[in-house]
Amino acid sequence: MTNIYDFVVKSNKGEKVCLKEYKGKVLVVVNTATGCGFTPQYKGLEDLYQKYQKKGLVILDFPCDQFGHQAPGTDNEINEFCTMRYKTTFPRFAKIEVNGDKADPLFVYLKLQIKEDKEPKGIKNKLAMKAISKIPGAKKEEGFIKWNFTKFVVDRDGKVVYRFGPTDTPEEMEDKIKELL
Repeated sequence: MTNIYDFVVKSNKGEKVCLKEYKGKVLVVVNTATGCGFTPQYKGLEDLYQKYQKKGLVILDFPCDQFGHQAPGTDNEINEFCTMRYKTTFPRFAKIEVNGDKADPLFVYLKLQIKEDKEPKGIKNKLAMKAISKIPGAKKEEGFIKWNFTKFVVDRDGKVVYRFGPTDTPEEMEDKIKELL
């Protein structure tokens, strides 16, 4: 696969979704968790989505339970939590892994496009590194994801142009997104 539009992912309802359906849109692809210290970023993501959806922004949410078991529950339970608690309306997909031997091919691709983001600071970094060390194959990977809420921004042509770390808020991404819209 050489283009983000070549990937097929699974919706939170178990249906196949071809990413080519988002061709021509600016995408934010993010691995999320419902029980993470960064979970309140859902509000900022939804605010961005509401503000720029009509201009072509789409947020693609991929729950991930690899970091401290912070995305427990079924895909349906995660969706209910996000829609009830944070009023999210952007597309949410099935729970995936982002690092290691079972990493979703989409995230393997994204990580190879932009290999680094800011490291979580202090205790969050120590927890992240401890959790990652338990994932088979993760630390050997180029561009491994350090924690939940790593955000990849894809331009209208399908090129991955920015990578924001977990500590980068959605609000900090807004200017870059506006440039692409």
